[in-house]
Amino acid sequence: MSDRNEPKRLRIELIAGACGAALVMTPQTSHAWGYEGHRIVAAIARSYLAPAVKAKVDALLAADTDMLEPHDILSAATWADSFRRDHRETAPWHFVDIELAKPDLDTACFGHPPSAFPASAGPERACLIDRLEAFEAELADPATPQAERIVALKFVLHFVGDIHQPLHASDDDDHGGNCVRIALGGARTTNLHSHWDTGLITALGTDPEAIAAQLRSQITKGQQKAWMAGDARAWALESFEVAKAAAYWPGAPRGCAGDTAPVNLPLGYDAAAKAVVAQQLEKAGVRLAWLLGSLLATG
Repeated sequence: MSDRNEPKRLRIELIAGACGAALVMTPQTSHAWGYEGHRIVAAIARSYLAPAVKAKVDALLAADTDMLEPHDILSAATWADSFRRDHRETAPWHFVDIELAKPDLDTACFGHPPSAFPASAGPERACLIDRLEAFEAELADPATPQAERIVALKFVLHFVGDIHQPLHASDDDDHGGNCVRIALGGARTTNLHSHWDTGLITALGTDPEAIAAQLRSQITKGQQKAWMAGDARAWALESFEVAKAAAYWPGAPRGCAGDTAPVNLPLGYDAAAKAVVAQQLEKAGVRLAWLLGSLLATG
């Protein structure tokens, strides 16, 4: 992701009615799975939620006074990316840079600094794993102030999607694939990260709810049961292995040299990657529903 720069001083303000300014995305700006991907994950999760859990999610979102995104579960799943536009200090929270050549989770997580209270106050240098765990704890605690609990819900909705995007859990000295320029035919180019965020999602269709319904119909009972396990750390390490096997390829360019020419993807790459993306979205949806059920079981 392109936001792996040194974060600015944290200044999150939980102000009722706060609304982020709409900014134009540049080709270098990446959002995990894109807005469509996060909505697909949320739609799959919604289909698995028990009625009592769905009612709790809907009630929390209905009480939200922040107008940055609408207050339905699909829109709320994109809130963290919209919020990041005016709060760039939250950018590191969306990824965990596990290096392919020398994987070290402690380094990727900045040494696991303790979470502030409330969790939305930081720390600013914190990885996706630690932030997801911190917001899970807040969401699970009925004593968490409502405004903060709503924020925790929106971050959980988003970060479960992020952690299943393989290039949000891996790095090859290339900012999670942002520096790997690939050719799309003719004069068209993109970067590897954006290709996984949006290009391969677009290949699945144009309607997030329709894509979610199609993917949901393919999930077997056995898969659902097998995927309802693990935690943020396990899911990140799983995505890291997916990145090694499916996102990067032997001979893929490393690093961030500015003069690197676009490269052609290997033969058959997109067909295999599309299948991987579909299953990662399915896993994220199943696990998000399972996680919400666990966190909201008591309050």
